Amino acid sequence: MKAIQLSWIQQVTGGIFVTGDGQINEVIKKFSTDTRQIQTGDVFIPLRGERFDGHHFIEEAYRRGAIGCISEQMIQQIPKGKWLLLVSNTKKALMDLASAYRRLFSIPVVGITGSVGKTSTKDMVAAILSKQGSVLKTQGNYNNEIGLPLTVFELNSQHTVAVLEMGMSGFGEIHNLSRVANPTFGIITNIGVSHIEHLGSREGILKAKSELFDYLAEDGIAILNGDEPLLLSLQENLFCSVITFGKNSKNKYWAEEIGMEEKGMNLLIHTPSLSFQVTIPCVGEHWIYNVLPGVILGELFGLNPRQIQEGISNFVPSGMRMEKESTSYPVHIINDTYNASPDSMKAAINVLCRLSVPGRRIVILGDMFELGSYSEENHREIGRYVAQTDVDLLVFVGKAAKEMAIGAEQVGRESLYFTEREELQDAIPSFIEKEDTVLVKASRGMQLEKIVEKLKEVK
Repeated sequence: MKAIQLSWIQQVTGGIFVTGDGQINEVIKKFSTDTRQIQTGDVFIPLRGERFDGHHFIEEAYRRGAIGCISEQMIQQIPKGKWLLLVSNTKKALMDLASAYRRLFSIPVVGITGSVGKTSTKDMVAAILSKQGSVLKTQGNYNNEIGLPLTVFELNSQHTVAVLEMGMSGFGEIHNLSRVANPTFGIITNIGVSHIEHLGSREGILKAKSELFDYLAEDGIAILNGDEPLLLSLQENLFCSVITFGKNSKNKYWAEEIGMEEKGMNLLIHTPSLSFQVTIPCVGEHWIYNVLPGVILGELFGLNPRQIQEGISNFVPSGMRMEKESTSYPVHIINDTYNASPDSMKAAINVLCRLSVPGRRIVILGDMFELGSYSEENHREIGRYVAQTDVDLLVFVGKAAKEMAIGAEQVGRESLYFTEREELQDAIPSFIEKEDTVLVKASRGMQLEKIVEKLKEVK
């Protein structure tokens, strides 16, 4: 973060400034919302949530070295040499400050959202654009109304581009994130059914995701999955240039798979000006949609095919996303436990079925959350889908996953079903054999990474 003045913070937030006795430090170098991470010289911004209130930790923040605090309430005594800025809403202040701070930089910003694939797309875009300079990208799950502002505060004079992931669960959230990011390029990967419980329909999801363009730069460009009819319908309503991508040759940028190797997949990329081959260190046709936005931006940033391939080769997926690991037993594990939706479930199953494996193929699939009234049928659909593949053993876990077992039974397949994760953990040694390849996937709240750890213990 570049140093900013206390007067700038007061101007942006419109807060009331209060100081303790003694001289204060008016140069700000870092904001923090977590007292556990406070370092000397930081500014603490306490946030309120349904189950917590950061204002209870203001005194602790000062003790840990915070020089100031942006707060919704006063405290009895401000320590000597410290300050407090009183505001009406600390979350709004955090976002206002991040929005103003982002506009201190003239670099391009890439905003990415979508129902599935946004994290992998973000990582791939960042890997490719790293060939042209220093890239700031979203880390971990910092893609919400708290994490994205904190990511923006990491911008400094060395960065040449920022690649920011934007997640949401309801209307208005992407709008707020777009206001902070002020993206130059806006990417929507697809429109699925994730969060349909809160948004009502895929059309509602489209509306929420389209808020990405509310604060797109005047000369900004929308980059859309052209194989998704709902996204294509956006074009006539957008005020900006639009570039489409996908497998269909009608898109401006499109790709076709031309072969698969042990370490990845070969694609033939077609751009408006040329065609070239790339090898990506991943398998599954859904990776076409994760790679192409990076190729588009690579060309727009002046990279040649060799540089784009070098960037792709440097790609490292975020944790718990199709991570492959083999144990000494051996069991071959595909850890895709970070999250799940019907579309991503099918994509992961397809990858498992395409892999050349030494033994059985097994799936351990758990609940998919936030599907609302669509939950029962979506889970049954996944059960039917995987039951008609080459997977040898079907294992389902979770209350909603009962419908997966029912779906599998509807097409004549038996399965192992467990209501609770703990039951499954105890049973794993009874059905896992040497050289099994096991895909583990569910929504984040199922915590199936604990199943992955249990698989590693099998001997």
